[in-house]
Amino acid sequence: MITDGKWTGPIVDQHIHLDRSGHFLSAAEEFAQAGGTGLMLVHKPAIRGNLPTDLVGYRSAYGDTLSMAEEVRKTVGLEVGVVLGPHPVVWERQIESLGKEKSTELHLEAVGLALEHIEAGEANCLGEVGRPHYPVEEDTWESATDLLLEIMRMASSSKCSIQLHVESNGEATCRELGAMCDKAGLPRDRAIRHYAPPDVSAEFTHGMAATVSVGQGSIEGLASTANLQSSPWGMETDFLDDSERPGAVLGPKTIPKRTHELCSALLQQGWEEDDVIGLMNSIHRDWPDSLYSVP
Repeated sequence: MITDGKWTGPIVDQHIHLDRSGHFLSAAEEFAQAGGTGLMLVHKPAIRGNLPTDLVGYRSAYGDTLSMAEEVRKTVGLEVGVVLGPHPVVWERQIESLGKEKSTELHLEAVGLALEHIEAGEANCLGEVGRPHYPVEEDTWESATDLLLEIMRMASSSKCSIQLHVESNGEATCRELGAMCDKAGLPRDRAIRHYAPPDVSAEFTHGMAATVSVGQGSIEGLASTANLQSSPWGMETDFLDDSERPGAVLGPKTIPKRTHELCSALLQQGWEEDDVIGLMNSIHRDWPDSLYSVP
C-alpha cells in the first residue's frame, strides 16, 4: 500500500474540531480530497457563545456534535468517530461565575452524560478532558488534578478511552499522568495525550497513548523514535475551524501530507517496506480501532 513512496491506505486525523459557523463540511471535504479516510470529531465548547450552565445545555451541545458527525458521514463519506466531554478550560473559567463547587459538579455531570453516549454506542471516547494548559493558582491546579483523577476513575469504570488536554511539560507530564492512570485503574494505553510532542519512545510516553501534533519538524522526531512495538499513537491537527482564526491549529490537509512524509523518511532511513506498511496500518487503522472501539 505504498506507491511511489506514498501511503495509499487509511489516513485518520485523531483530533479535529468542526464548527457550523466555520468551514464544517468543506473542511471535511478538503481532508478527504487530500487522501484522508477517517477522523475523530472532538466536541468543541462555544468559542464566542454562552457556555452550558446546566446538563440541559450540555445535552444540546453534545447533540450538535453528534449531528455534525452524522452529516460528515453522509455527505463526505468519511468514517467518523466522536469524542465527547467537557473541556477543562471551561471548568476553570466557570469557577468565577459559578464557584468551584458548582463548576466541578457540572463538569462531572457533563462527563457522566458523555459516558452515557459512549455506552449507548453514539460516541467513542471521552474527551477532551484534563486540566488547564496555562498557569493557574495553586489551589486551582490541585483541584484540577483531583478532578482529573476522578474523571479517570469514571472512564475506567466505563472501560472507555480518554483524550487528555494537559500542560506541556515534556516527559514529566507523561510520567505523572501514567501514575494517575494506575491510581485510577485506567490502562495507560487507553489514556491518550492530545497535542503530544513528536517523541513516541517508551522512555517519553511511559506507556501512554498519544495523538501527536504534526506541525513543522514533527516528522524528524517521529522518524527517530517510532518503532513497531510502540504504545498506540496517531496524528492530529487539532484544527479549530474558527472563522476568525483560519487554519488554526493545523489545516485539514496536514495529516495526509505528514503521513506521506513519514513514509518517505522511514524508507530513507532504511526501514523495510513491509515494516513501514505495518507501522502505517497501526497508526491509521489498528490503533484507532483499539482506542476508539466501544466495549
